[in-house]
Amino acid sequence: MNLLSPLLACFITFTALVQGAESPKDYTRTEDVVYGRKFGTALTLDVFQPSKQNGAAILFMVSGGFFSSHEAINVSMYKSFLDRGYVVFAVVHGSQPRFIIPEITQDIHRAVRFVRHNAGKWGVNPYKFGITGASAGGHLSLTMGTQGGPGKPDAKDPIDRQSSAVQAVACLFPPADFLNWGREGDDAVGVGTLASFQPAFGVRSASAESRQAYGKEISPLNFIKPSMPPTLIIQGDADKLVPIYQAEMFVKRAKEAGAPPVNLIVRPGKDHGWPDIVKDLDIFTDWFDEHLRGMKPAGEAREK
Repeated sequence: MNLLSPLLACFITFTALVQGAESPKDYTRTEDVVYGRKFGTALTLDVFQPSKQNGAAILFMVSGGFFSSHEAINVSMYKSFLDRGYVVFAVVHGSQPRFIIPEITQDIHRAVRFVRHNAGKWGVNPYKFGITGASAGGHLSLTMGTQGGPGKPDAKDPIDRQSSAVQAVACLFPPADFLNWGREGDDAVGVGTLASFQPAFGVRSASAESRQAYGKEISPLNFIKPSMPPTLIIQGDADKLVPIYQAEMFVKRAKEAGAPPVNLIVRPGKDHGWPDIVKDLDIFTDWFDEHLRGMKPAGEAREK
């Protein structure tokens, strides 16, 4: 079996769904900005700047199946953000199978710190960062929302002294708890539903015992806290890859923890993506407008 086949199918689905969407106008793009290096490999992001900026930034996780590629950057996805003045940073991370989830997560911490360190260069407020993505990109978004935090004050590299915290999260069908996938006790740490994605989990997914500890470490649900940022999730209730149980349990745990609002918008009958998904990016923009700019939305993003 070719393990890359389902991985790549997952990766291109979200991009393909918005191929026909209208592209934004009046923006500039800076490609291949190096935000870090590891093992001789450059980690890059692209910067999209609208002609009229609102001072806030959106970090878009270019990720599906924990695979990332510069070729998957699609400006049509960013139209709503750019049209309302957000500077968009399309982040490409190290991909599986060469890099596993904990290593990929460190790339995202680094990317947020890099953008914050250079915020003045791009005209953005370092304390007005939103993050978004779909599927694996949603997992990385939830991870930054629950685990982003202070850098090391004594780090040799000044970028690593910066915080990786974000101020708002909005994501699509994100994995939240790998140990309780479709129901309590349903192990998906590179097995079961996610067996085709095992390379992203690495050798610690080899035994049931090691998966119990590892699964807790990589599941954002286990790091929910009252200080996490407001979070919006949009999910189809017929998703066969990432079951809606993931989002429902994340919302439940957040309420129990007294966290800021975690809103869930359910798309009846929708699977892992849908043809008019670009409209949901407009809802994400409403969410960011509210929580980064203090503008109360009138649509589905309104807090419930």
